[in-house]
Amino acid sequence: MGQTKTLVGILLAAVVVIGAFSIFTVDEREKAVLFRLGEIVRTDFEPGLHWKTPLINNVRKFDSRIQSLDVESERYLTSEKKNVIVDSFVKWRIIDVANYYTATGGDALRANLRLSQIIKDGLRGEFAKRTIQEAISGERQQIMQIITEQANGQAQAFGIDIVDVRIKRIDFPADISDSVFSRMRAERQRVAKDLRSRGAEAAEKIRAEADRQRTVLLADAYRDAEKLKGEGDAVATDIYAKAYGKDVEFYSLYRSLNAYKATFANKDDVLVLEPNTEFFKYFK
Repeated sequence: MGQTKTLVGILLAAVVVIGAFSIFTVDEREKAVLFRLGEIVRTDFEPGLHWKTPLINNVRKFDSRIQSLDVESERYLTSEKKNVIVDSFVKWRIIDVANYYTATGGDALRANLRLSQIIKDGLRGEFAKRTIQEAISGERQQIMQIITEQANGQAQAFGIDIVDVRIKRIDFPADISDSVFSRMRAERQRVAKDLRSRGAEAAEKIRAEADRQRTVLLADAYRDAEKLKGEGDAVATDIYAKAYGKDVEFYSLYRSLNAYKATFANKDDVLVLEPNTEFFKYFK
């Protein structure tokens, strides 16, 4: 009886072990390959639980999500024979796991190396067709689109779909950067000099206009002042004439007194005249 229980236990354990080795699961984020003695027999597994034959079949799983490849910076030559350093990255995913395994042995590093070489070759060809200006600003989006299409056509041969290729940055080598910065500095200096010249010209025009207006204002003011002065003199002369006409003797005395006052304003003043002159008329 005891031997029977032991045998049953061994059989149950064997069934459990065989069952464990006969079941595998596929996640929705994975693609699985079923092998039979090293040969691929099936790849179209839906997410869930699946069966395999122990010892005969084995399963390998690969990430089916979009993956990123940061392509190493590379120096490319433009149509002007100028070097530029381009930094880019690639978004890719597995679409045919059987081809992917056959072409790369399931090694993601090997897949990245092949993709990197494809992207570099494509970029080298596209930059060779364009000037620096076109590559940096004018046709940058077009370059990325062309590279994506070209790389995708080659990558699908080993089960990979290129989702996107992006150029992160385009730099100049140090010697070219110095030359570009020098030209930019010279251009900025030229623009600044031109603006200063225009400003100086405008300032001279403003000063000349201000001087002209000042001269005109002073001339107008002098003219008006002389006019007012003339009018005042005319009024004063008229008043003097009328006053003189009313009392000639008094007016003559008044003028003589003013003359005496002006002549003898200082004690040191000396005037030598004959006593019977007209000047001393009112001293008699």
